[in-house]
Amino acid sequence: MNAWFSISILIAYFVMLLLISWYTARHSDTADFYKGSNKSPWWAVAFGMIGTTLSGVTFISVPGWVSSPAKMTYMAVILGNFAGYLIIAQVLLPLYYKLSLTSIYTYIEKRFGYKAYKTSAVLFLLSKIIGAAFRLFIVTLVLQITIFEPLHIPFIFNAFFSVFIIWAYTFKGGIKTIIWTDLIQTFFLIFAVIFTIFSIQKALGFSFGDMVSAIAGNPQSQIFDFSDPWSNPNNFWKQFIAGIFIAIVMNGLDQDMMQKNLSLKNIKEAKKNFLSFSLAFIPVNFIFLCLGVLFFIYMNINGIPIPTKTDSIYPLLATQYLPAATGVFFMLGVIAAAFSSANSALIAMTTSFTVDIYGIQNKTEQQQKRIRFYTHLANAVIVALVIVAFNVFHNESVVYAIFKFAGYTYGPLLGLFFIGILYKTQVYDKAIPYIAALSIVLTVLIDRYSTTLFNGYRFGFEILLVNGLITIIGLLLFRKKHHAARQ
Repeated sequence: MNAWFSISILIAYFVMLLLISWYTARHSDTADFYKGSNKSPWWAVAFGMIGTTLSGVTFISVPGWVSSPAKMTYMAVILGNFAGYLIIAQVLLPLYYKLSLTSIYTYIEKRFGYKAYKTSAVLFLLSKIIGAAFRLFIVTLVLQITIFEPLHIPFIFNAFFSVFIIWAYTFKGGIKTIIWTDLIQTFFLIFAVIFTIFSIQKALGFSFGDMVSAIAGNPQSQIFDFSDPWSNPNNFWKQFIAGIFIAIVMNGLDQDMMQKNLSLKNIKEAKKNFLSFSLAFIPVNFIFLCLGVLFFIYMNINGIPIPTKTDSIYPLLATQYLPAATGVFFMLGVIAAAFSSANSALIAMTTSFTVDIYGIQNKTEQQQKRIRFYTHLANAVIVALVIVAFNVFHNESVVYAIFKFAGYTYGPLLGLFFIGILYKTQVYDKAIPYIAALSIVLTVLIDRYSTTLFNGYRFGFEILLVNGLITIIGLLLFRKKHHAARQ
């Protein structure tokens, strides 16, 4: 696809986002930036959350992952996610609304104390910076291949340019703006995948029934893998259980996802939004996996070798083998997917730093705007730098890397919320930062040497549970005796 044509698509898309931002951010204040003044329509939030959750990672990595030995076993994680979403809707959302939270980590301060509060906020920021950078890395790779490389522009410019676009349309309106930009971007994301599926169907000369039969009969369409749970990281039950807790920590304990839900009028609309999103999440992911099987079939029939890095399969086919229109919609889809995830991440990072770390609650409106502006800009620069670093060092599937990293950093949050909600135990606040740090270090070591320590056992995404368990044990060891929990 011509580089200048790709640039025109990117510019047109950017202009559209700026127009939406201008319209939604008029007369915005602090309440609009953080919570949309609790006036967001639930249906817009629910649809937009699909794009935020999927991100460029699902758009690129999941279809490519099907060509690996993992096949379609990722669906076990998605089914586990659904169970986790039900827990969030029934347990966490009511708690957050009851306490009228802006940042969900304020709950940790109410429950355990100041140091626990700061620890949870730092863990979130660390997780979100890395996660947002990993997700944006997808779109920067595509832009590098299709636009910047043919024009001999270095990757570092690409990374900062991509992040700048997101910063530019979010810095003023915040959550009020991204509710509507995510709605549009989710539409582009889903439409691009459906268009690609029918484009491959036409290229292969299949009827719709032929296509369904080809997908169902292909060995790569295997969803349920119950073999050897000890050494197989793709075992169904391991992935399903991990999926439950991945959903809880990466959605229910994540300021990014919860901030949109807290922008709704009341708990009734928040539950309606979350359950609608949860139901839609399963078929949308299934479509992505089916696309991956179609890629595998198309490449085999046409003698196209499968790249070593499966993340490059979708960009390769869409821009070099399939009709030009597929490449256009692919570009729109991947940009939409990455931006819909990264824009809310930047807002959440800004919210967590300004509210949880810096503390702007007692500042004037003008002071809050100034602090928020510079924090938002600093977060964007940090994310861009991490993207550049990841381009230098990455050597594995991005989707796997994100969930693996989440297992290390979200585990302490899982432990804190688990003890906080289910037990009345009070813990020595000063010990909590050390418990969280030790939990992460021990988890990394256990994961690295698991085959030696546990007779060949290999951890998958369930390493998150190990991390959470270590944190829980640490919290119980440092519990206070004869003290009631904070209310």
